[in-house]
Amino acid sequence: MAQSDINIDWQTKLRYISQRAGHVLESGQWTDCTFIVGNENNQKILRGHRLLLAMSSPVFEAMFYGGMAEIDKPVEILDVQPEAFKALLQYIYSDEISLKSFDQVCEICYAAKKYMIPSLVEQCTQFIWQDLHPGNVCRAYEFARLFEECSLLEKCIQIIQNATDQVLKDPSFEEIDATILRTILQQDRLSVSELELWESCLNWAKQECVRQSLEVSPINQRKVLGDCLSMIRFLTLSPTEFANSPAVSGIFTQEESYILLMNISAPGVTSVPSPFCQNNKKRQKEPTPPPSFLPHPDLRSSRIREDVQLRCECVGNDMAQELVNEQLVDCSLSFSVNRHVCIYGVEMPTQLVPVNLEPQLATRPIQQSYSELIYAFLQDSDDCRLTYTHFTARVSWNSSMEVIFNRPVYITPNKTYKITVVLNKVGRYPMYVTANYVTIDYLTFTFEQNRSRDGLIKAVIFGCSSQTSSSSPEPYWQI
Repeated sequence: MAQSDINIDWQTKLRYISQRAGHVLESGQWTDCTFIVGNENNQKILRGHRLLLAMSSPVFEAMFYGGMAEIDKPVEILDVQPEAFKALLQYIYSDEISLKSFDQVCEICYAAKKYMIPSLVEQCTQFIWQDLHPGNVCRAYEFARLFEECSLLEKCIQIIQNATDQVLKDPSFEEIDATILRTILQQDRLSVSELELWESCLNWAKQECVRQSLEVSPINQRKVLGDCLSMIRFLTLSPTEFANSPAVSGIFTQEESYILLMNISAPGVTSVPSPFCQNNKKRQKEPTPPPSFLPHPDLRSSRIREDVQLRCECVGNDMAQELVNEQLVDCSLSFSVNRHVCIYGVEMPTQLVPVNLEPQLATRPIQQSYSELIYAFLQDSDDCRLTYTHFTARVSWNSSMEVIFNRPVYITPNKTYKITVVLNKVGRYPMYVTANYVTIDYLTFTFEQNRSRDGLIKAVIFGCSSQTSSSSPEPYWQI
């Protein structure tokens, strides 16, 4: 049917509501909101209908119908590509999506996650799952890690373990980031020889030098490999294999090559120099679960006190300043702890009473609560997201709220982790002064100094092993 024919009494000619919604989106009829999407190099203006968008996404609901919504102001969306946002709109209006490529799916899934449309996230994940093979498994792993898709992560690991030779030979391997390379090297089972693994790492390092605008030299190759070098099991090589490849690569000093060769030929004659791997066992044939999702070995036999959630109060009682959230703002808190603990979530302040409502408090009753919307996640030092949550609830003004992750996560002592919270509601939030460290009986939480609005996080909610936890810990707070 021609577009000109539809324009006349078009409602009577389109049978389904998805067709009618698609028509008003395409024609721009009755639009009442404007989006400025993309960065300066690729930016477009797209328009939509507030009611339809709010019906599909709690983020759009908060944006357009929240207590302090600015309906006439264009919404800037700088972190989503215009094509992906347009596809998101088409899905909202028609329940249909055309997924064609891996890159396109990643962009669309990011937008779907941001605006909390799980059905679209599921379609994106299914597209990746159905097209999973050794040539794209590293990119799929990165996708799954970014979007916290645990099942897809495990599937990617299985393919990496079972078809390692194909993964390493694919040109895309040399384009992976160091985090994925580190994940591959952490596996106890890989279907490739250690020598092939080393040579692939060496080729990756050459390309990484180019990406970092460094001269391709042995010194820089060793620099970009970083701690990945310590995960290669050189002691499993034969003397001939080591002498003909690693020893002549220029990566090692003469002394390092000599000591490694001595340990290969006569194990235990001398100590293995740092930072090289001391493991002389070849990688196992039996697959193991991805290490990111296993509890720490010291905690697997311990009963975690899931009935007791303790709090590390990381801020003082006095408000330091006020944050006015006009659209979306994030806050983060980096920390480490000296014992094995299980992180459950955070405690945060709720909004201050809006300025326009303050005069009414003394004269007549007003609504004592508002609808809050928060996205929060926990990352390790490699920026791998370990857990997350979408928090939606009605909460009281001038109060506190518990934001609990979808699942608790065991963390390792003396390693840095970061909790990030994204505020989706327009309003005023109090900010406090965060301590440098907090000691609770036998535990010490240390908070990093390079912080981004961390005063919005009042406390870390955690649990301890029943073998080590105290019945009534008393905190010691230090700025």
